[in-house]
Amino acid sequence: MRDGKIGIIKNSRRIIAFLSFILFLQILFFSACTTQNLDLKVDEYIRAHMKMKKFSGSILIAQKGKILLSKGYGMANYELDVPNTPQTKFLLGSITKQFTSMAIMQLQEKGLLSVDDPLKKYIADYPDGEKITIHHLLTHTSGIPNFTSFPEYTKTMMLFSPVEKTIERFKNKKLEFTPGEIHKYSNSGYILLGYIIEKTSQKSYETYLEENIFQPLNMANTGYGHNQPIIKNRAAGYSLGKDDIVNASHIDMSIPHGAGALYSTVEDLYLWDRALYTEKLVSKSSLDKLYTPFKSNYGYGWVISQLFKHKRISHGGGINGFRTDISRYPDDDVCIIVLSNFEHSSTGKISQDLTAVVFGEKYELPKERKAVKIDPKIYDAYVGQYELAPNFIISITKENDRLFAQATGQPKAEIYPESETKFFLKIIDVQIDFIKDEKGEVTQLILHQAGEDRPAKKIK
Repeated sequence: MRDGKIGIIKNSRRIIAFLSFILFLQILFFSACTTQNLDLKVDEYIRAHMKMKKFSGSILIAQKGKILLSKGYGMANYELDVPNTPQTKFLLGSITKQFTSMAIMQLQEKGLLSVDDPLKKYIADYPDGEKITIHHLLTHTSGIPNFTSFPEYTKTMMLFSPVEKTIERFKNKKLEFTPGEIHKYSNSGYILLGYIIEKTSQKSYETYLEENIFQPLNMANTGYGHNQPIIKNRAAGYSLGKDDIVNASHIDMSIPHGAGALYSTVEDLYLWDRALYTEKLVSKSSLDKLYTPFKSNYGYGWVISQLFKHKRISHGGGINGFRTDISRYPDDDVCIIVLSNFEHSSTGKISQDLTAVVFGEKYELPKERKAVKIDPKIYDAYVGQYELAPNFIISITKENDRLFAQATGQPKAEIYPESETKFFLKIIDVQIDFIKDEKGEVTQLILHQAGEDRPAKKIK
């Protein structure tokens, strides 16, 4: 009887072990199918962008510490037919700002500065420097004009400029508003932060980040994107010409500094993502400060928002020849990284749609927009200036029966009619709707870009 009970127990254990093994195989099979399904959906979506010559780059999608997809698309160099891979290095543009803000928080923890310090502590003769704090610079609320929007920027960006000389370009410009009152994105603030990092650490911006962020995280494929050195696996940057892609305009990489000078890979940025769940670089209280929005959902080098009801911590980047985006969903442990060497790529929209793929939300495959023929006389009512933000104007002009849009500090681009009131750009994924009042007069336009709808009142 006793032997019988032992046999039953042993058989039960075998059955439980067998069922557990079957369950394990089912989980593996489901996981493999889910990953394969995601891979197919992403491939279909990205190749639709590529067909329209609107994407070339690398993508990484990860969830709960597991990389679901890491893949290159298009070419790192179209002249030499070198393909993009997960190891290709892209200029990051403004994704650089999150590394600058991390360096500031490290220096604060070391007691070398405080985010409440006034700017005059570091540049004694800076106008209104007693009113502007490091906190204002971090959150784009300083009121300092954005030097990359200056009319002369397209020329000065090609010239070597030490950080002190770049600061001189905007130092004596009048503040656009009282510090702390308004959020207005300004690369000038992060140039100043890069300078402050150098002054307090007694190291170059590049060296400080290398020693205190990149090396500790084993980010061996991340650094300052100097023009002169040979950087293995560096992608060339491209723009969209009239009929095809062309090489992007030159920028001397001394210019972007703490606002946008870094390069990296999708794999290295994933190491960065993983580290941000730990206290390896700074304490939890400092991390929380990075992710605390001050105005307009902006923290310290990060945008804090929601997408599909999931908390999102993200930032995009753009610099000559490149567009980038990193989006982190901390409550879900999801990370989506999109790096492109096409400056006309809508990486923000791509990241948004890839998020929809991951969370099972609706999205649409991109398709070519078609211009329709309308009477050019209709354009006359749209000509004028539209204020998108203080001191940021979209000018609409008519030339030879064609309509053009030009934002402050940016090149002019033709906009094409989709209907009598709806227009679109071909070079980037932007739409413009002209709005009329009850009298039929145009009073504003609405700019649709990267999932945002931004109204601009007609002022002239």
